[in-house]
Amino acid sequence: MAETPNPTRMELLNARSRIKLARKGHKLLKQKRDALILEFFKILSKAKDLRAELNTQMQKCYSSLAVAQAYHGIYEVENAALSVHKASGVNIQVRNIMGVKIPQIQSSVQAKTLLTRGYSIIGTSAKIDDVAENFEAAFALVVQLAETENAIRKLIREIEKTKRRVNALEFVVLPRLESQATLISFRLQEMERDSFVMLKMIKRKLNNNQNAKETN
Repeated sequence: MAETPNPTRMELLNARSRIKLARKGHKLLKQKRDALILEFFKILSKAKDLRAELNTQMQKCYSSLAVAQAYHGIYEVENAALSVHKASGVNIQVRNIMGVKIPQIQSSVQAKTLLTRGYSIIGTSAKIDDVAENFEAAFALVVQLAETENAIRKLIREIEKTKRRVNALEFVVLPRLESQATLISFRLQEMERDSFVMLKMIKRKLNNNQNAKETN
């Protein structure tokens, strides 16, 4: 149950100050929510493009793999794959979007040359090179897509949290504060009317007493 505020001018000023602060916070949170939603749709569009690009690239990967296996045999292709040097990993940095920390994944894997891939160029052909190039390109897309989808998940959580705070201020906090300010203002006016009536009564009584003395 909400506490009944004291009907004083200081309390009325405090209530109005809290309303002003709550309205400012509400405005800022709405701006944040709208900016996050805008960013969400931008990243969502990017994710859709990346998924489509990755699907196309994976088709190239498996198509070139099938050609290489048909030409060299599965064993030779697997042997070449096992000889490839492992990827050196990824670097993760953090990007700040309206207070939301989004990891940025930067692959340290660069396009390899025939000599740096690891498999022997003797006994292999351009068909295996095509497989390697296609899977390297697919890996780069997977890294980008992972970053993008992670950003989407984080933005969704932050948007929902911000929306709850906006709604709480708009439908709970502000109405309560405004109701308190209205009640305090009403009580003060009521007290002022009572004081005015009381003063008139006292003045009338004093006048009556004065008139009675003069009559006597």
